[in-house]
This record gives sequence, C-alpha cells and structure tokens, in this order.
Amino acid sequence: MTHTSPEVRVPRADAKRNRDRILDVAEQYFTEHGVAGSLDQIAKKAGVGAGTLYRHFPTREALLAALLAARQDHLNQQLDIIRADSTDAATALHRWLAALAEWASAFDGLPDPLREAVSENASPLTLTCHGYITTLDEFLTAAQQEGSARSCVRARDLFLLVLATSWARSAAMADDVSPAGMIGLLRSGWASTDTTSTGTTTTDTTTSAATDGPASSNV
Repeated sequence: MTHTSPEVRVPRADAKRNRDRILDVAEQYFTEHGVAGSLDQIAKKAGVGAGTLYRHFPTREALLAALLAARQDHLNQQLDIIRADSTDAATALHRWLAALAEWASAFDGLPDPLREAVSENASPLTLTCHGYITTLDEFLTAAQQEGSARSCVRARDLFLLVLATSWARSAAMADDVSPAGMIGLLRSGWASTDTTSTGTTTTDTTTSAATDGPASSNV
C-alpha cells in the first residue's frame, strides 16, 4: 500500500500581502495611538476587511506578539553582546534589565498586556515573557552567586518592575534622562552592595537602605 503525505498548504500570495500590510499599518498605528488603538481602524487603513485582520490575528495580543517578534532579533543581538562584553554578573544583569525596559517600551501601553501575559497561559505573549524571565533569572542567579545581588530577589518580580519602569517612561513628567534614572533606582533594589555605579547612574546608601527593609520581609 502506498502512503501519500498530506498536502502542505502554502499561503496564498495575496494572504501574505494582506498579513504584511496589516503588520506595517499596525506598527505605525500603535506607535501613534498606543496598543489600545482600534483594530478596525488598522484594518481600514490596511485596505482589508475586519474579518481579514481577525483571521490573521484573532486577538490584539496575537497582533502584538507578531509585532514584537520582528523586534526579537535586535533584542537577541543585545543579549549576545551583554553575555560577551559584561565584565561581571551585576553589570550583565543591569544591562539586560535596561534592554528589556527598552523592548517593553516599543508602544505606549504595551506593559499592560505584557503584565497580564505573565500570569496567563492563553495569551500569545506568554511564552515570550516567560522566555525573557528565564534569561533574566540566569543573569540574576549569576549575580546572586557572585554576591552582587540580594538572595531574596526573584526574576519574576524584576520583570514586573521593568514593565512598571517602561510604563512610567511614557508619563508626561518623564524626560530624556528618566529611563536610565529609573533603571538605576531599580538596581538599588536588587544590588547587595550599599553603593553601586554604572556609567552616570549612581545609587546611594539612603536608597539602598530604604529598599532593603521591605524587600527582606518578603523572603
């Protein structure tokens, strides 16, 4: 008896064009209006029907996951550089947190669906978030073994704090130095030393002392 392989369905050229067009328009639309922008407006600007958009991207999270996938190569390149160039585990952790904060700031409002994806299993963004948390845990564990990060700190909590930092970057009060400043303040929470410096960002003993108390009670 001859067994034939099931026919592999190749996406039609027009379907691929529609998908690519939707992604291009969504990239621009979310950049201008944030991730809460109307999906129907994206479909209209892409020149397709709403049904076509939802066939390619059944949910807003599915569309965001596809847009973030296009940024994954850049983030992975940064990850390789951090692993190769960092002189110590604390510096590597600090740089990876900064890279994640930049990634999570791609669109206004992006931290909200990312935060929800951390505790959900059904979101298309869940695997992406958990993958980056795993990498974060790798850097954190190395810093803890080195003695430069406090043993009570968890990678999951750091990831959520990164999302909070990314959310705050879009606040009206934020300016050009706010991103580095907030990541520096975040470092004062996980660092085991009283005083740490990275570039132009310095955390003082007052900030470290203030964060040591509450965090230690959560062990």
